[in-house]
Amino acid sequence: MRSLCLLNRRDLFAFFVRSISVPFYALLVSSAFASTIHVPREHQTIQSAIDAAQPGDTVLVEAGTYKEDLRLKSGVTLMSAGDKTRGKMGLKRAEATIIDGRGKAGSGAGVQMAEASTLDGFTISNVGVYDDVAWTKHHATQGEQQGYEEIGEPGRTGVSIIGVTCTVRNNIVHHNGNTGIGILGVPDHPSTPLVIHNTCYRNMGGGIGSMKGSTAVIRSNTCFENFYAGIGHSASSPLVVDNDCYDNVRGGIGISEGSSPIVRKNRCFRNRRAGIGIRTGSDTKPLIEDNDCYENDMAGIGIREEAAPIIRGNRSHHNKMTGIGSRTKASPIIIGNEVYENKLSGIGQQSGATTILIDNFSHHNKTSGIGFATCKKGRSTMLNNRVIDNAKVAVGINSGWNVDLRGNVLSRQGGLPPIVMVSEGSEVSFSDNTIEGGGVAGIRTSGVVRAENNQFNGTAFRKVGPPNFAVWALEGAQIELTNNTFHSWRNALHATKAEVS
Repeated sequence: MRSLCLLNRRDLFAFFVRSISVPFYALLVSSAFASTIHVPREHQTIQSAIDAAQPGDTVLVEAGTYKEDLRLKSGVTLMSAGDKTRGKMGLKRAEATIIDGRGKAGSGAGVQMAEASTLDGFTISNVGVYDDVAWTKHHATQGEQQGYEEIGEPGRTGVSIIGVTCTVRNNIVHHNGNTGIGILGVPDHPSTPLVIHNTCYRNMGGGIGSMKGSTAVIRSNTCFENFYAGIGHSASSPLVVDNDCYDNVRGGIGISEGSSPIVRKNRCFRNRRAGIGIRTGSDTKPLIEDNDCYENDMAGIGIREEAAPIIRGNRSHHNKMTGIGSRTKASPIIIGNEVYENKLSGIGQQSGATTILIDNFSHHNKTSGIGFATCKKGRSTMLNNRVIDNAKVAVGINSGWNVDLRGNVLSRQGGLPPIVMVSEGSEVSFSDNTIEGGGVAGIRTSGVVRAENNQFNGTAFRKVGPPNFAVWALEGAQIELTNNTFHSWRNALHATKAEVS
């Protein structure tokens, strides 16, 4: 055996711990002998420094532009030199240390992550081909002419995370030809990467894309002006918390293809479509909780194509269409949200949706508080909602709907529209609701209405002038009234050529 005096430091350490288990030995070696490798002082290229690194080592890169694609090694940290000083888009050290993909098309990422690796504080840009003409065209048309492509598919992604647990933080990822940061799960290989404090903008895919079983943690990122969603999901279930997503060509956060993420405490605003868009199949079942969605060009939160999310405790306001909108056989459960000052309905349903609305507060929207557009067949249950002071009707129910309203407060001040409008071809049950305010009627209907144990409270008895009826049954309506209470209306019921019980 060699003399101990001839051993180098790693050999010496191995001599003393050779009887220790291999995992513990690896831990001790990586922690005791971690090195810092400097670029360009010790290596001219970042990749050559990575190749020389061992698990636990840090490759520290000075400011500059590095025209290379990178493949990290397991357990290696790649970090830019500098401190936590903020710049315009992120940390100053990230702004000054640039990985340039040279605008090359093809496949492969700008940076490929490895197990237990870390990427900290770089600008990753020009990976693949950025197309400003296409970006401008589709931004102008709200993405309506885009072909469907799965967000996060392998390609010239800025940063690629495939089936590994790693950390991507403090980076600026922009003007790439595909998704900024693409995260893919691998079957039978659980991984939970952390993607945190990154800025992703003007990428030709999503800002961050989570796909194929990914269970990442996506936290405190800023994603704007991306070609698809700011953060996009397909068949994945990450935790998405405290991100800012705005001015994206499609949604702020897009969820589809069987994804079931937890989406919590995000801010989604000024996107060209929905703030949060959920679609594609009944196995798309995210939890959307405690988010702020505002000033989007379509809905604050939009659900379609049979998706079945839980929408709970969100605030959706000042959107150009509805606060929360459901269509094309979507089946959401919508609980405890506040929706207000949207250009159309606070909560809107159309084209055969099946919805459950519980404990929502819908107020001061420009048309209805809760609206049901004409469809062939739709169903909804409304429990304990407050629908107050919307510009036209509290609840508007058009043809094709079967709606059950229980325990709601439906209110608006005077003016011509009724508080509730029920159209021909719809069937509606009211029980234990409070319907109060002014206008021509509490309920105006040409459809089928059954009302039991409701309070109809008018604001002032009106002897003359426009109609002032608690229930106004138009020609062809079918009305059944049982044990209701009426205050301060000219008539409890006014019916013309209607069937009344």
